Amino acid sequence: MAGQGSGGNVLAAICSFFIPGLGQLVQGRILAAILFFIFAGISVALFILLVGYVLYPIIWLWGIIDAARYKGSL
Repeated sequence: MAGQGSGGNVLAAICSFFIPGLGQLVQGRILAAILFFIFAGISVALFILLVGYVLYPIIWLWGIIDAARYKGSL
């Protein structure tokens, strides 16, 4: 199985760059994809309260890094 830094992980990280959770979905990690998408949606909704300006970039970067570092099950 391909490890960290493989082409699939790079593609997943690029997908997560555009839509949080999409990279996890590409990797077949449905629950992680749903959670990242939901958390990103919540933080976007919190933009109204100015909290989202801090929270969304953190969740966005976390999703990208998580997709890029995924090693898969052995």
